[in-house]
Amino acid sequence: MFREMRRKKQMLSKKECIEILEKGTAGVLALLGDNGYPYAVPISYVHYNSKLFFHGAKSGHKINAIKECNKASFCVIDQDYIVLEEYTTYFRSVIAFGKIHIMEDEKEIKNAIERLAVKYYPNDTETNRNIAINREWAPLCMIEFSIEHLSGKQAIELVK
Repeated sequence: MFREMRRKKQMLSKKECIEILEKGTAGVLALLGDNGYPYAVPISYVHYNSKLFFHGAKSGHKINAIKECNKASFCVIDQDYIVLEEYTTYFRSVIAFGKIHIMEDEKEIKNAIERLAVKYYPNDTETNRNIAINREWAPLCMIEFSIEHLSGKQAIELVK
C-alpha cells in the first residue's frame, strides 16, 4: 500500500525514526485541504504508542480538512546541515502516514494534553500544568494521528 524507499542504503531503522519523533519539537502536518489543494501546517506534537497527538482550536482549515478526509502525513526534520562546497545538505528526516481524527473522549483528551504539556515543559509541577490545562480546556481541540507507515531517510554522507 505504501511505496518502498528507492534509496534503501539511506533508510533509517524504525528505532531511529521513533527516536527522531521522540526528540523533535515540531513537524509539518499535511492534509487534503480546500478544493483538493494540499494543506501543510507546521505544528507541535507528542509521540506516544505509535500515535501522534496535536492540539489546536476547534475550528479552522485544519479541522475542516480532518473532517473531510481522515488520511494525513506528518514530517519531522531532524537535521539539515548545509555543506556549501558540496552544494548539498546532510539531512535526516522522518515521514509518517496514517489516519487522523478529532478526539472526543474526555479522559483520552486529558491524557494526550498532559503528555504534550510534559514534553514541552517537563520540569513544571503537576499543579501548574493542571491550572494551564483547565484554563484552556473549553477551546481545546485534541487530534490523534494513528501511524500506519513510518519511514526515515538520511543523506548518503551520514550512512555509517
